[in-house]
Amino acid sequence: MRAVASDIRFKICGLTRAEDIRAVADAGAHYAGFVFFEKSPRHLTLSQAKLLASETPVGLCKVALTVNADDAFLDTLVAEVPLDMLQLHGAEPPERVLELKARYGLPIMKAIGIADAEDLAALDRYAGVVDQLLVDAKPPRGGDLPGGNGLAFDWRLLEGRRWPVPWMLAGGLHPGNVAEAVARTGARQVDLSSGVEAAPGLKDAAKIQEFAAALHAAKAAPPRLS
Repeated sequence: MRAVASDIRFKICGLTRAEDIRAVADAGAHYAGFVFFEKSPRHLTLSQAKLLASETPVGLCKVALTVNADDAFLDTLVAEVPLDMLQLHGAEPPERVLELKARYGLPIMKAIGIADAEDLAALDRYAGVVDQLLVDAKPPRGGDLPGGNGLAFDWRLLEGRRWPVPWMLAGGLHPGNVAEAVARTGARQVDLSSGVEAAPGLKDAAKIQEFAAALHAAKAAPPRLS
């Protein structure tokens, strides 16, 4: 059963199976994320991604997560997999964002890791060149994965902050905390991966529905400023 649509848009990242695509679509998601990073348990080959993209319903935005990828890989990725957006999750500078927008003509989402107030300046630097910002938790020092770690940051850092482009909240979200996250930050878009998994890389359809229901309820929650 398809979940009641929320006015808060959401993205489920790290999809690896056709049944996960169906579960995400049935829950009313707006974005489906495919990971292209070999250290991740959610990593896809190009052939796997092409098959999953063919299973993705029209209207569900297909987002490719890459980490410091070079032109050779991205050329092949964009040529072989029908995508709607690129998500840069590495150390790509603003100049690289502009290069990729010109090269591929696709919208770019840039992930920025946040741990403390000093990290917020990067959001302002990228806001003028990206199509969307992804505000994520900074990975632990020495960690292998730039995202998908199930970690949250202090949401109070985002209270009252806005940017001239759409932005998405990520980092440690799950059905039990998304209402508070939205209330504290005012986010109108959210992103999660491990919070709706049965195991790394394997999504749980029931958890996805539970998350969608929690998000729908969150739209009525008044902002929390303390």
